[in-house]
Amino acid sequence: MRVQDKILPNKKSRWRSIAIFMIAIVLGLGLFMAKESEVVSYMSDDPQACVNCHVMTPVYNSWMHSSHREWASCNDCHVPHDNIVNKYYFKAKDGLYHASIFTLRAEPDVIFMREASQEVVQNNCIRCHVQQVTQTKYDGWIEGHASARTDRQCWSCHREIPHGRSHGISTIKYNIAPLPTDQVETVVPDWLQKEIEEK
Repeated sequence: MRVQDKILPNKKSRWRSIAIFMIAIVLGLGLFMAKESEVVSYMSDDPQACVNCHVMTPVYNSWMHSSHREWASCNDCHVPHDNIVNKYYFKAKDGLYHASIFTLRAEPDVIFMREASQEVVQNNCIRCHVQQVTQTKYDGWIEGHASARTDRQCWSCHREIPHGRSHGISTIKYNIAPLPTDQVETVVPDWLQKEIEEK
């Protein structure tokens, strides 16, 4: 008897058929879930990908009416830009966390950034506004502003940038935020639009 025969199950074995069937089920469910959750859209820099998850509508809506809309998309602020591997690793890690929380309906009433996300956003604020942070010509505008620019998070002072008062808006459990009026295309997923029309 060959070594290969000892490792592989007999071609006529019932276990071989069951294993193939189970692998096909797992692959089929994985492909179905990837299609339904629009996984490919999350690899883009399109801000509308964030609205695939309906609880993000108020946050998207507030960004749409901010000055940042002209200069920065969601990924410009919320993912690292030091290298492409780190960017997509962070997006995948954060995305899987969000997907699991929203699938389990365990999202909090008010969404706040976790510590890793806070570090990324802070680094991106500084990356885009490095001139305001580092140049001494801005010293003296506000008392103590020089140390405030480096010793604490930017949003401890600039609380309403770029999301306005989005932390005062409850999640979709209690509120469906109105869509921007200047938006030509709808950002509401088809399944949620049907729910809205039925009510």
